[in-house]
Amino acid sequence: MQVTEILKKIHDPWLDRASRRLGDSEFGRKYLVEELERFFELLLQAVENEDPGWLHPILIDWAASRTETDIERDEITLSPVLNVIIDEIIDTSRDMLTDQDTNKLVSKLMPVLYYSYEQVARHETLVRVSYYSTKLERVTANLSLLDRSKSDFIAVAAHELKTPLTLIEGYSSMLRDVVKPYPNKDEISVLLSGIGKGIQRLGEIINDMIDVSMIDNDLLSLKFQPTWINQLMTGLQSEFKEIVNERQISLDVENFPGSREMMFADPERIQQALRNVLSNAIKFTPDGGRVEVNGRMFSGFVEILVTDNGIGIAEQDQLKIFEKFSGLGDTRLHSSSKINFKGGGPGLGLPITKGILEAHGGSIWVESEGYDEEKLPGSTFHILLPLRKQPPDEQVAKLFHAAEGSIRESNPKSDH
Repeated sequence: MQVTEILKKIHDPWLDRASRRLGDSEFGRKYLVEELERFFELLLQAVENEDPGWLHPILIDWAASRTETDIERDEITLSPVLNVIIDEIIDTSRDMLTDQDTNKLVSKLMPVLYYSYEQVARHETLVRVSYYSTKLERVTANLSLLDRSKSDFIAVAAHELKTPLTLIEGYSSMLRDVVKPYPNKDEISVLLSGIGKGIQRLGEIINDMIDVSMIDNDLLSLKFQPTWINQLMTGLQSEFKEIVNERQISLDVENFPGSREMMFADPERIQQALRNVLSNAIKFTPDGGRVEVNGRMFSGFVEILVTDNGIGIAEQDQLKIFEKFSGLGDTRLHSSSKINFKGGGPGLGLPITKGILEAHGGSIWVESEGYDEEKLPGSTFHILLPLRKQPPDEQVAKLFHAAEGSIRESNPKSDH
């Protein structure tokens, strides 16, 4: 007896037994018998033509029929369905046929069944990958929208705060002039000085918010001009002198290779970036600690190293600190001080630094053995800057070359 004839002989009892066992399957009672009949017809074709590919269409349809709930729960539902279908073919054969016919049927079905399991696993995986890829795209789009909304809010909030702050600053200045004739002007001046410091700090935060907004929207404007790192560091040493003296921190700036090299950059922005890194190092170094600025030259680049012997940075936070508002400290211990040990802040300094350096074609990263307030492993910030020898703008470059020519002509070298 041909294998197809053997299959046809067991069709009716097989269909009854399989449909009873699969009555609560994902296909539902309405489509169950129809799907089993379809599978059986394709199985006959696969056996007759010795080509398991005949089952390919129905296996794809079954794999695609999985709901999002099935995928979310990571339920693999088709393999059990195939198990029931195949078990009932074999059991029905044993009940109705001779051992010889049963063995003949099973041997012919083995390649087809192997193919079926393989295709089901493959297409279920493809469906799952497609589902999670789509879900990931949606999450990415939502995160992008959220980040854009946050950036827009920062920009609007910064500009909205700047106007009343300017008014407060103006009236505070007027009040300072008004109280000069008063006998208790010294007491009032102390109060006005406190207001002035608050205004200055709030102004710095607002300016940082505006900078973050410009960086996020690729609107940061750079004014390239001759810049020397050693000159910027001299200014910062003077700026931090009172702070480091107060906290007895040693701030050592080495005369490293590249520090005296002229480069074209925005000196104000580069100094802002260096200020933020130094401020961060000082904040997270205990009183009596040390902060060192050193560096080295590479081909076309200068690397500035800011090293401290402070509390260090945990490995999982070494990328996070360059994200805006990434306050890593305990908010219960938060302090708005820019100089106190572990003093807090809005978490904008390092993200702004990263944006400034990347706008120059540079980069920044940090190395630390971890966070430990007792062992004090410290941190080293690496700042990489390109040694541009001319401005990126051709028109500006021509102006500088023309100016250099004029200087040479007005100061000719002596022949002696």
